[in-house]
Amino acid sequence: MTALTDISTYEELLTRVRAGELGPDPATRRIAVAFTTRQAVRHAGRGTGYRNEVLSLRLGRAVGSCAVEPGALPDHAVEECVGASVAELLDHPLPPVQVAALDAYLMHITPHTPENGARPVPLAAGTSLEKSTARAKAVVELLDLAPGATVLVVGVVNSLLEALRSRGLRYVPCDLKGGLTEWGEPVVTDALAEAGRCDALLVSGMTLGNGTFEALRRHALTSGKQLVMFSQTGSAVLPRFLGHGVSAVCAEPYPFFWLDGGPGVIHRYGGPRPEAVR
Repeated sequence: MTALTDISTYEELLTRVRAGELGPDPATRRIAVAFTTRQAVRHAGRGTGYRNEVLSLRLGRAVGSCAVEPGALPDHAVEECVGASVAELLDHPLPPVQVAALDAYLMHITPHTPENGARPVPLAAGTSLEKSTARAKAVVELLDLAPGATVLVVGVVNSLLEALRSRGLRYVPCDLKGGLTEWGEPVVTDALAEAGRCDALLVSGMTLGNGTFEALRRHALTSGKQLVMFSQTGSAVLPRFLGHGVSAVCAEPYPFFWLDGGPGVIHRYGGPRPEAVR
């Protein structure tokens, strides 16, 4: 999938989809199933754990998703989505509902296939930690950086930090929750305040739902820095911004790697080919 050259912001993309300019009229497409997935995890051998909560919407064969802070999504939101048109949900007052609806619509019209620019990466069956580690390697390979460079990591995932360490890359961990990493490193909470001292950005798709994506995209675009997105949230949305601040995307549509011990697949867009990684 190549970015549409006349779409440069998230709001522009929403406007174009609402107007039916990218595919079928969203008023004619209705959400059949809406659900949330809640998870708590602590991988074997790790001293800390975390929780996930994701809103997902089913449109035909496609499932669009948006992660939220655990407990932040009101229970009535799921019921409001069922049977609603995509057009209605794109105007929903809750941003995560808008993101999940947009993701479902774009997944419906441009699924993750080679014809749309996706490069599939198989994930072998394994434990949650094994699959997390494999995904992290696939994500970090999208950074074209020499050892010693510093990466701003927005959305702290310990497996990603380990993968960066294995490449000899330094990092600044950032998450709205703050706290400490597995190794006791302080987690900053203001991504833009730290972006200037970093050579590249590695950012969670969750930034779409919490409203911080656009500022990071603009920083990458104006500074010329690499912005690599790892996205369970908005996996079909973020490839639309390749060439507009986003340099690469590791897209992971539902079902996510942590839901099943069997084999899976993720999809990469942009970035260096594996053989070109330093």
